[in-house]
Amino acid sequence: GLGLIVLGHGSLVLGAIVHGSVLRHVAGASRAVTPEYAAANVVSVGSGLLSIAAGIVAILVSQNLSRAALHWTLLSMSLLNCLLSTACTVGLALAIALTVHSRGMHLVRGCDSSALPDDARAAIATNDCPFNTTRIYDTALALWFPAMLLAAAEAVLSGRCCLVALIFRGIGPCARGYSKEQV
Repeated sequence: GLGLIVLGHGSLVLGAIVHGSVLRHVAGASRAVTPEYAAANVVSVGSGLLSIAAGIVAILVSQNLSRAALHWTLLSMSLLNCLLSTACTVGLALAIALTVHSRGMHLVRGCDSSALPDDARAAIATNDCPFNTTRIYDTALALWFPAMLLAAAEAVLSGRCCLVALIFRGIGPCARGYSKEQV
């Protein structure tokens, strides 16, 4: 539970930093951010919030082992968080792949400058583009990699919480050796 809370806060903070330092500059007035970037960022923040909630429920279950309602709550929240964190990992991997494949041009598409080079890592000096394309490209990749790793770790821990909730309810192959007296 504590691990989910820590990982959830990390994902939440990284998602907010990506939005504040990358996506708000790239969107500009025309809001030309590709849907992949916006969806990956929203799912990352949502996954972080759900991880925090699932971690709190896991801690509550550890203190109240006999309460069946908490077992079902942990099962549903951890299953949902496992699916959302997996989707977040895939979405961030897609965002990284699109950015690297296009050499950052999908990322800086909102800049209306005709002086944009073929590679977003090449710095440009123009008043048409209000942000530094090199900084946007490097910052996005530097924040997406740890966010993807945190989302993958959240998926693993949520899967483990889901298995524990199933065992507490007596469902699954591991639950046969787990008796009610141990609870």
